Amino acid sequence: MDANSMEQSMVVNLEKKTGKSLDEWIKLIKITGLQKHTEMINYLKTEYGFTHGFANLVALKARGTDAGSAANTKDLVDAQYKGKETLRPMYDRLIKEIQKFGKDVEVAPKNAYVSIRRKKQFAILQPSTKIRLDVGINLKGVEPAGKLEKSGSFNSMVSHRVRVEKAEDVDKELFNWLKQAYDAAG
Repeated sequence: MDANSMEQSMVVNLEKKTGKSLDEWIKLIKITGLQKHTEMINYLKTEYGFTHGFANLVALKARGTDAGSAANTKDLVDAQYKGKETLRPMYDRLIKEIQKFGKDVEVAPKNAYVSIRRKKQFAILQPSTKIRLDVGINLKGVEPAGKLEKSGSFNSMVSHRVRVEKAEDVDKELFNWLKQAYDAAG
């Protein structure tokens, strides 16, 4: 089951279990005036006995910060690069080239990074500092060499990382590693 199907299933089950639709819960949570994600979750759990999963779904949708909200995709990426504008052209170039790998490339912005998936995630793009964009790549079985390093504590969802600090770092070698990860994710 893919992420969209799982979310749809949760939406249906939310209404079955509570008698209220997702839209009704979103309106209710907005009336409270709560702004923070954690506050919304705690409120729904305490006041209505929500499980964490249902509370999280309502909070994400109410705040419009879920990765699945197409209208917010650009906003999520823009927020990641606020104060890090010098990194944005490198991100844009990476996305443009990665999308050439195939029509099945899925670009899924999160709050702190962008997940790049095929059937499974094969890369992430994360502006980690004001001067560095980290490219996480899943390359199981590939030994680190040169600028391709083990991900270490950077992110456990990828096996390797490439630190991108200037336009020249977005090169053929990086795209070859990304293409190799894309091929393995099919």
